[in-house]
Amino acid sequence: MKVLVTGAAGFIGSALSLRLLARGDEVLGVDNLNDYYDVGLKKMRLARCAAYPGFTDLRLDIADRDGIAKLFAVHRPQRVVNLAAQAGVRYSIENPHAYVDSNVVGFVNLLEGCRHNGIEHFVYASSSSVYGANTNMPFSVHDNVDHPMSLYAASKKANELMAHTYSSLYKLPTTGLRFFTVYGPWGRPDMALFLFTRAILEGRPIDVFNYGRHRRDFTYIDDIVEGVIRVLDRVPESDADWSGDKPDPGSSYAPYRLYNIGNNQPVELMHYIEVLEACLGRKAEKNLLPLQAGDVPDTYADVSDLMRDTGYMPATPVEEGIRRFVDWYREFYKV
Repeated sequence: MKVLVTGAAGFIGSALSLRLLARGDEVLGVDNLNDYYDVGLKKMRLARCAAYPGFTDLRLDIADRDGIAKLFAVHRPQRVVNLAAQAGVRYSIENPHAYVDSNVVGFVNLLEGCRHNGIEHFVYASSSSVYGANTNMPFSVHDNVDHPMSLYAASKKANELMAHTYSSLYKLPTTGLRFFTVYGPWGRPDMALFLFTRAILEGRPIDVFNYGRHRRDFTYIDDIVEGVIRVLDRVPESDADWSGDKPDPGSSYAPYRLYNIGNNQPVELMHYIEVLEACLGRKAEKNLLPLQAGDVPDTYADVSDLMRDTGYMPATPVEEGIRRFVDWYREFYKV
């Protein structure tokens, strides 16, 4: 297939692109290389993809309406995976406009491109953040998610609503994937594992929010990519059992689906740090701090729908995933 992957220089986007290229797909990689974090790392991720002749590097902002329309018209992708977004819960409090530009304006530009160019399947990144104030565990795609706790979460919920509208109006098959705390080699420098590893190796204290009592469904990058590919290959159809009398948020009368992609096994943050300390052979000095604004204390993914429909099964325990990250970090940064 010819697959358009937005956010191709990102953590998940580059890993997905490599898997698609390795199996023989052609990948149109779109990224604007913004400076939210180290652009050099993004360029090195792209360089790995560029080693394949089937990769096309397209430097473009998805918020560029005319540019996106031209991309679809010229390159004619068959399927689209949207992983481009302004990420980060805390940053959305500091810079809300960045989230509207990328996560809302950019998203509708892609929907319009799909609508007008006969795209077979539009797969997009949502987030576990949409569960917001929900406390019923594990989080299920069949639960209502109308109480976001950050603008980032609200923008991802908006994506799900916008996608449903296009599935309903134009019969565009769409699938939203709610990712749960992705980690692993080539990861994002603004996320906890990266920040903790760097600080511990440099002898600096780490900030541990919610006094380490967070529970997160940490999900290894390879498991995430496996789930995305399985979903990409399975075009959704209308749910014959869906009823407007008791509307199920996870499916629809339209060709629309939502899935959680998580490890299905939450881990307390303090244990996560202990595993990292063991892998690094060093103890961390910890600044124990209260829960930050916009954060939720726990995440736990119910992945039963994804398992049922695609055979997905997370396979990497945090002990193995963190060890692989530490090995990569030491090699990449020559530590």
